[in-house]
Amino acid sequence: MRLIRRVIAAALVAPLLVVPALAGDEAAIATVGDLYGTFAAAVKDGAGPLPARVAALTPALDKAFDFPAMARIAVGAKWAGFTPAQQAAVTEAFKRNLTVTYANRLGRAAGGKFEVMPKVETRGAQRVVTTKVTAADGDDSEVDFVVNAQDKVQDVLLNGDVSELASQRTILAKPLAGGGADAVVKFLNERADGMLAVKPAP
Repeated sequence: MRLIRRVIAAALVAPLLVVPALAGDEAAIATVGDLYGTFAAAVKDGAGPLPARVAALTPALDKAFDFPAMARIAVGAKWAGFTPAQQAAVTEAFKRNLTVTYANRLGRAAGGKFEVMPKVETRGAQRVVTTKVTAADGDDSEVDFVVNAQDKVQDVLLNGDVSELASQRTILAKPLAGGGADAVVKFLNERADGMLAVKPAP
């Protein structure tokens, strides 16, 4: 009986273990590699204006990111109380805000390097692709992409533990509490508009 209990316990915790990636994980690496190719191309001639970076990144992020899943997770339990129209509006505003956010961040990486490491970890049905972003001044950061079973990015981790989705969930807590779906859409669009309205430094 003691042996049986050990076997059952091992089976229960097995999905939580991080194991080395298998050969089938090339699709996850390709998702991130294609995205980084777009990032590098967008700033190869310098940062340029933010709207141009947004235009360059929009198709690539739309292809690589699972925005509906990300929006749902960022909103949390209140998502189930939204109508389908509200869910669609929140997803669209979430996508727009995150795209402008990434395009804004990308301006600081102009002249740097984007490297996808041959290191993938499986975590249940998800895979984590490790990358390194090196700024023009030589400062580098580890950026990990959490890729789901559909080979779409579902979260991004800075230096291994700072979750983009966790940050978004914190940011959305106040508008969610104050006005639900409509307040979230307004808040996200205003954040994106605010970034786009900033004048570039001379």
